[in-house]
Amino acid sequence: MSARDDVLARVRAAWGPNPRPEITVPTTVSAPPDGTDWAELFAERVADYRADVVRCSEADLPTAVGAALAGAARVVVPDGLPDGLVPDALRLRDTGLTATELDAVDAVVTTATLGIAVTGTIVLDHGPGQGRRALTLVPDRHVCVVRAEQVVPDVPDAIARLGDVAIRPLTWISGPSATSDIELNRVEGVHGPRMLTVILVS
Repeated sequence: MSARDDVLARVRAAWGPNPRPEITVPTTVSAPPDGTDWAELFAERVADYRADVVRCSEADLPTAVGAALAGAARVVVPDGLPDGLVPDALRLRDTGLTATELDAVDAVVTTATLGIAVTGTIVLDHGPGQGRRALTLVPDRHVCVVRAEQVVPDVPDAIARLGDVAIRPLTWISGPSATSDIELNRVEGVHGPRMLTVILVS
């Protein structure tokens, strides 16, 4: 027995028997008796991250997107984004734009796969209307359209709803990009968009 094995054996003996407890991981989270409005909670939690939250009807969605893009001159649009959301004069189709080219655009508009109420998180599976991951990481402003029926209570509910899609690469977004140094000075936009606008359609 090596000295290392001897030391580890003594540590294990000192700990004594320590069976691991059985842990039950919930697969769903049910709405509490008070009938929580998950869409409303989602909006509140997203706002906690210093993101802009706009609630609108389906009919008012183009107006809400236009307001969120105020001042933008070039907006990259992923394949599959519904027509009419971004004015033609601003639209820039993603044809495999490089990181440098994406850095030169003002914003990106996408849809989402899910919104998670408790964490204020947006989940993208990069299907139609969402584009590749670089689109939501490089431009300085991300405008994301989430529909109320896409909001689930918690992460286990999101995993259950995603199903087989959960084994593919996903992007989970909780607010604009932000980091802080050892003195807790917050810096935004280091790892992604400085500005996130979530348009919640209900």
